[in-house]
Amino acid sequence: MPPTGPQSVDRALAILDAVADAAGPVGAKALARRMECSLSTAYHLLAPLTERGYLIRTAQGYVLGPRIPGLHRSLLRHLEPAPRMADLLTRLRRTTGAEAYYTAYRGGLITVVDTTAPVTDAANPFTPGRETRAHATAHGKALLAELPRPLRRRYLAEHGMARLTGATITSAELLEAELARVRGQGFAVSVGEADPSYTCLAVALPRGRDHEGDAVHALSVSLPTEEFRRRPQEVRTALAQAAADWA
Repeated sequence: MPPTGPQSVDRALAILDAVADAAGPVGAKALARRMECSLSTAYHLLAPLTERGYLIRTAQGYVLGPRIPGLHRSLLRHLEPAPRMADLLTRLRRTTGAEAYYTAYRGGLITVVDTTAPVTDAANPFTPGRETRAHATAHGKALLAELPRPLRRRYLAEHGMARLTGATITSAELLEAELARVRGQGFAVSVGEADPSYTCLAVALPRGRDHEGDAVHALSVSLPTEEFRRRPQEVRTALAQAAADWA
């Protein structure tokens, strides 16, 4: 008998994640093997995901369905700066030649909400979705620097400080010193800390008078480190101007 209750929900979400992470359509048998469940159980879980539009069944296998873009639009609608952010990211991309990102901290999670990087750009190290490398990214540092110390400690305790490259900060004490510098200079920078080939810069966006809750937002750019070293001030100035334009 197919599982019900929390285990069923967890497996259904795991199937959705597996299809989202796959390079192409995924068959039911492959999903069953990945979930370590029977084929009948896999079909039992796939049925509601398909009926609700989260997945589509094709001749080659399952792919994401039309409900997924709607979820992203809902996320944008629920986040404070989103209505004006797409145009701002496009202008920042045009000005700097670097990919631009909108990132948010909310409810204990940091999410890359939107970006100018094409979804087909597999080389880009920063893609929309949950960010688990906040200690090593400029947007993560910009957001963490804005949080009260207890929230920051809780976030780092839950997500850890994995060493991603030789430049990654993995000491809580050193990260606190780095975040103090971020607050003092008004921007965050990560040179090869999350990806050895990329530098990213970020600024936290000022909170409006109508701000509610614990949400914090950041604007950032990323580009190959060699390119950044040729024009660091130009990139910083453009990022600061974009943040000022938003404010």
